[in-house]
Amino acid sequence: MLIDCYQPEDVFARVPEVAAQTDPVLKQLDGLLDDDDLYQHVRGDLGKRYRWTLVHGRHSTPVEVILRMLICKHLYQWSFQETEERVKDSLVLRWFCRVYFERVPDDTTLIRWAHTIRPETVHTLNDRVVHLARQAKVTSGRKLRLDATCVQTNIHHPTDSGLLVDSVRVLSRFVQRAKPLVEGTLLSVKQACRSRVRSARRAAQSLHRLLRRKGEQKEEQQRALYHKLITTTQQMVKQAKQVAANLSCQAEAPAQRLLLSAQQVLPLIERVITQAHVRVLEGKKVAASEKVLSLFEPHTRAIPRHKGGALVEFGRHVVLDEVEGGIVTRFEICEAPHEHGQADEALAHHQPLFAHPPRWLVGDRGVHAAGTRERAQAAGVKVVAIPAEGKRSQEQRAQEHTRAFKRAYRWRAGIEGRIHSLRRDYGLRRCAYHGEDGMQRWIGLGIISSNLRHIAQATVA
Repeated sequence: MLIDCYQPEDVFARVPEVAAQTDPVLKQLDGLLDDDDLYQHVRGDLGKRYRWTLVHGRHSTPVEVILRMLICKHLYQWSFQETEERVKDSLVLRWFCRVYFERVPDDTTLIRWAHTIRPETVHTLNDRVVHLARQAKVTSGRKLRLDATCVQTNIHHPTDSGLLVDSVRVLSRFVQRAKPLVEGTLLSVKQACRSRVRSARRAAQSLHRLLRRKGEQKEEQQRALYHKLITTTQQMVKQAKQVAANLSCQAEAPAQRLLLSAQQVLPLIERVITQAHVRVLEGKKVAASEKVLSLFEPHTRAIPRHKGGALVEFGRHVVLDEVEGGIVTRFEICEAPHEHGQADEALAHHQPLFAHPPRWLVGDRGVHAAGTRERAQAAGVKVVAIPAEGKRSQEQRAQEHTRAFKRAYRWRAGIEGRIHSLRRDYGLRRCAYHGEDGMQRWIGLGIISSNLRHIAQATVA
């Protein structure tokens, strides 16, 4: 049964000197998290974990403990296991997380509860945190700037050979797990449930050794090895479909769970085979939007970089909106690796949140879209400092040389520092959660933690 909280207890009553040593920012964070709207949004999601979660069963980990431990995790960039150990060993964190002298929840328990929080709830929580920033007079929403960054997914560098080996490994694991369930009902079980991982790895290793050679004609050998690897993967797909057809006739839960896992991955693997055949054997290109870059994080995109370092990053393009006071009001995971037209969405989100349009709307050239300036000015924005792309008209050049435009555009540079801080201090460099929903939670909780800390620091000062 879902419970709200433990019985309140003054943990500092036993060690009074600890209260004086508590971080003042942590004290302010405690007051900010003691907000009923934040609590109710999280409770609504946790209550949907099972049908009778709210009324039946043994007592759960309290809602406020889960919320506060998740904020602690992202505030200090700890793993789930480290969060459990740190809270267990610290009297101050036991007080902050409202655990008191109860048993600290296991890291696996925290993971399961965290998965029930929906992406929509994360966005709503951040809107509530922005409202708290307004109440604390940290920001008034008079200036709005936006920019984008790449949040990488937790995958290895994608290559055609690597994806083919991953495909064989995943399907081999599937048929091996299904073997006890299909014995007696499937002819030639030994052949259908045969693992081909060793054959695939040998072909991939030979390919890697070949590619390291210098000054030799190796195109034909490379094509032959890729052909062997593709054939091995196709044979594995044929075996997996044969086993899946047998499992579909079984009604038991273990068989249905295995069948569901195979049905999710088989279409991706068939796309990987087609992609490798087109790129390597036919020598043609595959559109970036059609590429499979990972079997485990299929939402990953190739993001071209226009700055120093890697030419391409693998993850998702994320647009961030920031107002004065260092508060990030919105984030958006883009389908395409660009932020064209995001200024309109940023403005549409900002107006109901602050009940007025910003005086300044600022972004770089990547944000520019036809008609953005006119729509923003019609909505009440005084200065729209978004440089135009391509060849500019005389009127646009004159506009970009005005004092108001230059002053607003100089303020835009500050969001680069905010993005760097989020990537360095709150984990936005690489997402450790799985799936697109997991990325929404990872980015959202990192931004919420950053916003709460800025509010607390401003209140203490």
